[in-house]
This record gives sequence, C-alpha cells and structure tokens, in this order.
Amino acid sequence: MLWVKCLHVLGVVSWMAGIFYLPRIFVHYAEGRAAGEDVRRLLIMASRLYGFMTIMAIVALGAGLWLWLGFGDGGRWLDVKLLFVAALIGYHLGCRLLLGRMRADRPLPSARALRWLNESALLIVVPILILAVVKPF
Repeated sequence: MLWVKCLHVLGVVSWMAGIFYLPRIFVHYAEGRAAGEDVRRLLIMASRLYGFMTIMAIVALGAGLWLWLGFGDGGRWLDVKLLFVAALIGYHLGCRLLLGRMRADRPLPSARALRWLNESALLIVVPILILAVVKPF
C-alpha cells in the first residue's frame, strides 16, 4: 500500500501544480488580450497544462480510491475531506470552462477576478491537507 500512497502523493502534487498555475495563465491571457498582445502561446500552454493536470487528477483520484478501498472507513475526517475533494474537482472543471472560453476567443473575467480565482484554490487545498495529515476528528 505504500507504493499506492506514493503514487497518490505524486498525483496530488502534480495536479496541484496545475491547479495553481493554470489560473495564472488565465490572468496573463486576459491582461495580454486587453492590451492587444499576441496571446496564442498562452492558449497552447493552458491547453497542454490542462491535459497534464487532468491526467494527474485521474492518477490522484484513482490511487486515493484504491487507498480508501484498501484501508476501509477512515472516520469522519475522511468524509469531510472527500467533500473538499469534490469541491476541488469542481474547481478543476471550472478551469475547463475558462479554457473553453479561451479556445472560443471569448473574453475571460477580469484579471483581478482571475487572481481571486487563483488564490481561492487554497481555501480548498489547505483543509484537505489538514484533514489528511492531522485527522482532527
């Protein structure tokens, strides 16, 4: 099971790298587009990053499910953690919607709103980390 846990941690770390970087690409895209700059490279970067982070999300979620099935019921902390994981999946899918707007050459929210979106991921990730490590209940 330690190999599965290692795979889970690798998947989570890689997924989080994308979760934190993709919205920054959105910020640069929105600012560049507003300034009339060429933002095609950012679209390519965002598309490739989204593909990578989706694969890593599947690895993280698959290994997490394997751990859950292998260890059984983890207690109430795990139930709460899974709610935050569901929120993180929703955040991931929200990034997909923004990427779709980029691909369709439709405007994104303001750079300020996208910065808030970028920082808001911490409101989901930090509780997951605390619940997984501290297991407060």
